[in-house]
Amino acid sequence: MVDYLMKKSGHPENGYFLYNHADLLELLLTLKGKKVILFGVSFALLDFLDFCSAEKNGRSVDFSSQLIVIETGGMKGRKEEMTKDELLKIVQNGFGTERVYSEYSMTELLSQAYSLGNNEYECPGWMKILIRNAEDPFSYEKVGRTGAINIIDLVNIHSCSFIATQDLGKAIAGNRFQVLGRIDHSDIRGCSLLVS
Repeated sequence: MVDYLMKKSGHPENGYFLYNHADLLELLLTLKGKKVILFGVSFALLDFLDFCSAEKNGRSVDFSSQLIVIETGGMKGRKEEMTKDELLKIVQNGFGTERVYSEYSMTELLSQAYSLGNNEYECPGWMKILIRNAEDPFSYEKVGRTGAINIIDLVNIHSCSFIATQDLGKAIAGNRFQVLGRIDHSDIRGCSLLVS
């Protein structure tokens, strides 16, 4: 998805910055004042912010108010799990942005839900989130109650359209939901585990 967006934009500054934090920092500071979108999984964004803290050495690292940060997933076993709200606050403060946007999906799904900065995700019309009881997988929670997230994605063809995740969430009105974190001791999952 990100590769497609980079090709579509055609900007020469586009790129992947897996572990080269210094290059990413220099590029973001060079592009200060321009609109930039930075996609990153949770642990990578936190690693980058840790690098920036170490690099400060008394000087301030000030990112552009034009920077848009889109967080795309969890810790993948690389950092201590925390609630989604804690994570978003750290990333928001670290980048000095008004809000942090988020994408929620799975490798197995073709659709994504997006949050516009307040940990309230909206699904496209063909994707539905159900919150199941964490103790009884055959019963579902009412709006406002916490449970495990189930996803139905009707766009999927010739693949699994129904996913029972180990993420905790809460349904809110209008096919929207919140992601709260992971169920304790759940398996480490994610497409970013393919890259090491």
